[in-house]
Amino acid sequence: MDPYIVILVGTGALILLVAWLPMVLRELPLSLPMFCIACGLVAFGLSNGDTPDPMTYPHTAERLTELVVIVALTGAGLKLDRPLAWQTWRLTWRLLGVAMPLSILGIACIGYWGLGLGLPAALLLGAALAPTDPVLASDVQVGPPRSGEEDEVRFTLTAEAGLNDGLAFPFVNLAVSLAAVGLAPGEWLGHWIGVDVLWKLAAGVGAGWGIGRLLGWLTFRMPNRAKLSRTGDGFVALGATFLAYGLTEIVHGYGFIAVFVAALGMRAAERQHDYHERLHDFAEQTERLLMMVLLVLFGGALAGGVLGPLTWAGVVAALGFIFIVRPAAAMLSLLGTPQPMEERAAIAFFGIRGLGSFYYLSFAANAAAFPEMGQLWAVISLTVLISVGLHGVTVTPAMRWLDVRRRRQGVLPLEA
Repeated sequence: MDPYIVILVGTGALILLVAWLPMVLRELPLSLPMFCIACGLVAFGLSNGDTPDPMTYPHTAERLTELVVIVALTGAGLKLDRPLAWQTWRLTWRLLGVAMPLSILGIACIGYWGLGLGLPAALLLGAALAPTDPVLASDVQVGPPRSGEEDEVRFTLTAEAGLNDGLAFPFVNLAVSLAAVGLAPGEWLGHWIGVDVLWKLAAGVGAGWGIGRLLGWLTFRMPNRAKLSRTGDGFVALGATFLAYGLTEIVHGYGFIAVFVAALGMRAAERQHDYHERLHDFAEQTERLLMMVLLVLFGGALAGGVLGPLTWAGVVAALGFIFIVRPAAAMLSLLGTPQPMEERAAIAFFGIRGLGSFYYLSFAANAAAFPEMGQLWAVISLTVLISVGLHGVTVTPAMRWLDVRRRRQGVLPLEA
């Protein structure tokens, strides 16, 4: 049989499933990511052929995960109706400034003392697993633009996912530097602070905001005949994503931060326009298609033995990351906030791990030599697998319960 025809059939089936499965699975204790991973596991397990091992194809793994993450970050930024401000984003700032460094530290300590990893590998483990994933967290994020689905829990988790992927990069780069040049501070400290922290973060925020505001002006403020919004084309979101990411990377900034901030800048240019919904819908559909492809490949990697190097210590560590480190760090960061305990608990618990972790791991594998890379892939793959299953089953009933509780307290309208 012609492989080209087989690819066409598989692609067609996948696209139809992208549209159909979310409706079918909505009322079941099963999520779309769980289904995709299971399909990949079965399909590649029965194929008797090559499996998509990320250690064999690290450059492909890096580029594919990079693509789905930047599209997801644009979608997350376009969703947010709330303007960027210190006070209204206060929970997000706490998670980014307190919970994330504590999570990196906690995971790295477990990796170093519990798993016997070297310091660079332990730091990489912490940096890769600390960020909340923007791709697999759609069920705990706000709704489409102007939908009104922006309670504090959903908003905080969406904004956190939009920013913490980029904020993990300095720690990933630090792990790469330690692996490449050694632990002596004189070999890496100056460059890390000056370039990896100060310049790249500032360039990511600055370039993203500038590009976003420029695109917002071209879309909504140009003379009427020239407005991009007149096209009605949703694929403009994809162009904005690639442009913001590429230009920021050219000036050596963090593109992950730039694409999210650019989306915020476009919303700020004209917050109530109907065209935002078209842009968001296209970004979301593209993200879902890419996500399904990558999760099928992840299932194939599981069939190929990516969990082979896993030990019982690794299993305990993965459970600790999900049930102890992230919840404890987030709850500490939210101390003193006025949110009810159950809302703080939901924010702390639904720190979903996913494809962003795979990106950081493949990025580091291509940048420096980590002798423990097989063990890192095994532990992170198990952590993501547990997160997909656990959070996929619990998120819908948990968020519904919170919505019902808010209605009873008069925080949400009865029709919401």
